[in-house]
Amino acid sequence: MKIDILGVQAFVAIADHGSFQGAAGALHVTQTAVTLRLRKLEDFLGVTLMERTTRSLALTEIGQDFLPQARRLLDELAGALVEIRETGMARRGDVCIACVPTVGVQYLPRILQAYSARYPHNRIKILDHASSAVADAVLRREAEFGINMAREHHPELASVPLTTDRYVLICHHTHPLAKRRRATWAQLKPYPLIFAGELSGNRTLLDPVLDANRLALRSFYEVQRSSTAMGLVAQGVGIAVVPGLAVQEGAYPDVRTIQLVEPVVSRSLVLITRKSAHLSPAAQALYDMILTKESKN
Repeated sequence: MKIDILGVQAFVAIADHGSFQGAAGALHVTQTAVTLRLRKLEDFLGVTLMERTTRSLALTEIGQDFLPQARRLLDELAGALVEIRETGMARRGDVCIACVPTVGVQYLPRILQAYSARYPHNRIKILDHASSAVADAVLRREAEFGINMAREHHPELASVPLTTDRYVLICHHTHPLAKRRRATWAQLKPYPLIFAGELSGNRTLLDPVLDANRLALRSFYEVQRSSTAMGLVAQGVGIAVVPGLAVQEGAYPDVRTIQLVEPVVSRSLVLITRKSAHLSPAAQALYDMILTKESKN
């Protein structure tokens, strides 16, 4: 069924202003156009909505019953159009992104605060996954884009460099290494070490570097997430190697952060998207904000 929106608008305007002339002014059309729109609507409905003479104008009983429904129809249409327009302007919309867990500790919070201040109605869902799962989430369209470690990605994914993140040593403030500003990897050998597990993306990056430098470290504990390593170190269980972004200042007062050298090892973080993807306006705004932050650093 084709809905005669112009006719409904004319009907409501005539009822609100009490005349064809007033309705014409409100709708910015001629009085003749208003008359034709109402007549067309009545013909379509097969009823008379208004009784008009040269001197009087009144709603029929059917017209009185239809008026609140007509107003509701126009209000709902206006609301839907505003919502679509605001979605197109990134003022409304849900965004789902995937990222390696450490990105959510230091890197994302300030960006998300700025984004929420600009687009307060947009909701953000964060899938904090291991590196391989971040790429899978983007490929499966579970997330519109992701922040991941630089690596060989699926051919359907495109990546844009974001930032580099050095690996650091964390230890309890009572540990023998706690007063150092720097430590070499070789100096970690005598101590119980908490290290990234085999399923961690950090492990796949660190192992080749350590092998190339003939550094054989024996981990006493393996964890998949740096947050777990932080908790263990805070309790004095051992020392740990984690990405610098995993260290949240002030979260663990008893934990010290020490630069690792000989060699300095860093990971690169990238933005990933599907090559064929067209990001929603809300997601595109967040994507651009992340890139803008990096261009200013």
